[in-house]
Amino acid sequence: MSKSNQKVVQYLNEAHASEIGLVSVLESQIAMTPRGSYRDGLEKHLDETRDHARRVQERLGELEQGWNPLQVMVGFGEMLISQTLALSKTPFDLMRGTSGEEKVLKNAKDTCATEALEIATYTALERLADKVGDERTAKLAASIRRDEERMLQRILREIPKLTDAVVRADIKGEPSYDLATTGAADTARQVEREVRRTARKAQSSAKRSARQARKVPAAGQTERQTNGAVASEEGLPIERYDSLTAEEVVGKLSKLSQIDLAKVDSYERSNQNRATVLSRVSALRGREPWPGYDELTVAEIEAVLDEGDEQRAEAVLEYERSHKDRAGVITSAQRETANA
Repeated sequence: MSKSNQKVVQYLNEAHASEIGLVSVLESQIAMTPRGSYRDGLEKHLDETRDHARRVQERLGELEQGWNPLQVMVGFGEMLISQTLALSKTPFDLMRGTSGEEKVLKNAKDTCATEALEIATYTALERLADKVGDERTAKLAASIRRDEERMLQRILREIPKLTDAVVRADIKGEPSYDLATTGAADTARQVEREVRRTARKAQSSAKRSARQARKVPAAGQTERQTNGAVASEEGLPIERYDSLTAEEVVGKLSKLSQIDLAKVDSYERSNQNRATVLSRVSALRGREPWPGYDELTVAEIEAVLDEGDEQRAEAVLEYERSHKDRAGVITSAQRETANA
């Protein structure tokens, strides 16, 4: 991936993390906001925010974001931070202010700050993408930025009305609603549980990405090494390789990762060049469901599948049946495709 693409991916990851964190915050704020124009605005923007997150994620996929392990790790780290901040804010929102009206006003002011940050994020992304010639990302950023600008203006129009409600409730003793009737406490607890679940997934993904990043060849590694070539039998993933028959080697190939298959292929071609071995290696060679897949444990793969991506589950199912054939992974992948 070029340096310009890497920088665009970095900014897209930051934007995506911001959107994911904002979803949880909006859900908790809606729960404690009475029916009316302000709540209608929050609910509309929640739908927009979910759509923003989806569109940014799609663009990341188009830029083959998954092929840069270090960038993936940064992205998941950003998302984990956003989710953690949202988690800590949810119960705090319920305690701030002397009345329900004041809690809503304070939340609205916070949302203004959040929208300003989102606008700055997408302004920078749009400018960066434009400068490096990434027209699709620039258009995406401009479109989302306009949504954020409209939302900020809408909240600013609501601030005077929300302030008037605080005056009536806290000064004149004329509250307009009871916070408990909005279902805030129950919804906040539900949001908190969901945020914790998402944060755990993000943390698990970050760990997987960190492990993958450590396995990426260093910049100075030779092309011969990255292509899987090994100089001697000791560098192969199969012990006593030279003493095994072709049938014995073939029996061990299905358990190997793509990197190890490349090593066997290179070594075999340079030495015994047995057609049976090379044919089986060729049949097993293929693209992993995602980079670093072969290095993950069953539990780690199941954690990824739990995120509910049908296309990814289908890729895992096809790949696993042709390679390691692990029952736990296959069962999880089948469950996800059946639930889709």
